[in-house]
Amino acid sequence: MAQETLKLVSPCIGNEGRLPRKYTGDGQGARKDMSPPLEWYGVPEEAQSLALVVEDVDAPADSDGPGVPWTHWVVVDIPPGLRGLPEGFSGKEEAMGGEYAGIKEGHNDWKVPGWRGPKPPTSGHHIRFKLYALDQTLRLGNKVTKERLLDSMDGHVVGEAELVAIF
Repeated sequence: MAQETLKLVSPCIGNEGRLPRKYTGDGQGARKDMSPPLEWYGVPEEAQSLALVVEDVDAPADSDGPGVPWTHWVVVDIPPGLRGLPEGFSGKEEAMGGEYAGIKEGHNDWKVPGWRGPKPPTSGHHIRFKLYALDQTLRLGNKVTKERLLDSMDGHVVGEAELVAIF
């Protein structure tokens, strides 16, 4: 029997593909900058860990160069048996314990760890959630960044899934 392909979904991102306001920098009070719920299926059998990178792929260029994806969230050391992250997971991984123990959140492009929702100057930006299945657990140290993750996982990716939302 053929193995299922890795798939990434979110129950909060409907058919229109819009990221709800409470997961952005435009939300209100406690319903602002909350990490969205994510679910995944079809993790390859050889996966030893999972990693997640969330970026605004339409980030504008700064005055010094071309536009580059803006990193909103980096999550590493996700156990391959886990099937998702609940709403509001960011910042609570240690307190949640259990099956979430050992998961690390990396630094985003605001230079702080955890989820920070989009708040671009214009609407219509594509927010890409990319899940990687890896054939080993990476040793990234205390300060995890997207760049360190991408360098370390070179040659160790056994599956990928992508979900794009519009803000």
